[in-house]
Amino acid sequence: MSSASALTRAHRPVPRLELAIERFALSCGATLLVSPRVGAPVTAVHIHIRGGPALDPKGLEGTAFLTGTMLDQGTRDYSESKIAELLEPAGGEVAGDAGGIHGTIVGGDWKRLLELMASMLVRPRFPEAQVALHKQRLLDRLSIERDDPRSQGGLLFRRLVYGDHWLGRAAYGTHASVKRIRTKHLREHHARHWVGKRAVIAVCGDIDPEAVRREFERQLRRWNAGTPLVTTAPVLPPRAVRTDAFDAQRQQVHVFLGHLGITRNHPDYAALVVMDHVLGTGPGFTNRISRILRDEQGLCYSVNANIHGSAGILPGMFTAYIGTSPENVATAVQGFLREMRRIRDEPVSAEELEIAKSYLIGSFPLGFERASRRASYLVSHELHNFPADNLDQMLRAFGAVTVADVQRAAREQLHPDQACLAAAGPVKVRQLENLLRDAAR
Repeated sequence: MSSASALTRAHRPVPRLELAIERFALSCGATLLVSPRVGAPVTAVHIHIRGGPALDPKGLEGTAFLTGTMLDQGTRDYSESKIAELLEPAGGEVAGDAGGIHGTIVGGDWKRLLELMASMLVRPRFPEAQVALHKQRLLDRLSIERDDPRSQGGLLFRRLVYGDHWLGRAAYGTHASVKRIRTKHLREHHARHWVGKRAVIAVCGDIDPEAVRREFERQLRRWNAGTPLVTTAPVLPPRAVRTDAFDAQRQQVHVFLGHLGITRNHPDYAALVVMDHVLGTGPGFTNRISRILRDEQGLCYSVNANIHGSAGILPGMFTAYIGTSPENVATAVQGFLREMRRIRDEPVSAEELEIAKSYLIGSFPLGFERASRRASYLVSHELHNFPADNLDQMLRAFGAVTVADVQRAAREQLHPDQACLAAAGPVKVRQLENLLRDAAR
């Protein structure tokens, strides 16, 4: 019996994965999703505000990020120290970013967490001293990243793929834009965009859904409902060969190769997740790029490639990354392109397919053991309008992927001849242009 046949026969049945979800429309306009789980030791709350960095004013990029990060620094009801005093004994924590706020608490103190987070939504203070402190911390971070080759290489790559679209920049802005942000900009952004009709609230834990609804109705009764977010179709650059480089005299070159990817609702999503695990994200020695470029050729310690990880409401990216020595840049780029073409042109082996599928089917449900992962998924479930049994469908979809599915998805979604290439280190743009030109011959 071949190893592939043995793997296929030994493959265990696809498990069931279901989350109980109760959906409520709050009077403030927010959507509330509650997933009760009897005996769960932790309650998690994720509050997503639609818009995020897309709503940053021009020249003030980073406003949405700073607004979110400032919400745990004090409200009109609770000072920063009082928030910490209430949360820490209960094993609680809360934090914000450009897309909303999220928090967890241990045991049965979920009402305390809801009350604090509701206060951050409805009655934030944005104290001047704390704004100045957080702004300086962000400027310090940006100063460090300004000279960091990996950070700059990643930003160059995003700009090559997305052009002038907001997806092509960092969510936390630039050094120049953050310097221009004032406290009034954060208050204006919060008042205009952090409104009920743009909010998705997810709660997971050992809780009663109706009790959670009543508590949020009470806490958010004065929250401005505002207006729903109006979106337009993105205008993104077409896939094409584009190159850029960040010159830094270091011992390593950070290389990013890829192109515009897919949305999360793409019909080939499951096949592409399996493809990614064969190509560049599978664990250990199982994916091709890690095995060949890292383990066989010794080009690096860190290398990966995938298309599904960044897929969202808007298209993500296919990204292949490697950190390697300057003399190995050409070999690494050629290796990426070769493996992209091979998985398009040749069927993956039955053994590779079964290893990838078995890993996904076995590991995927494990992530949902944590309350915070469940809460995060509930937000995605709402934003993408997933069917009620989406998780169960996804596991069965992984199990149903065939060799032909992987090759067809790879042919349609991988574009080695239309790839962008960005690198940071002792490397020049002309060198990168020559690499892609030579590889196309």
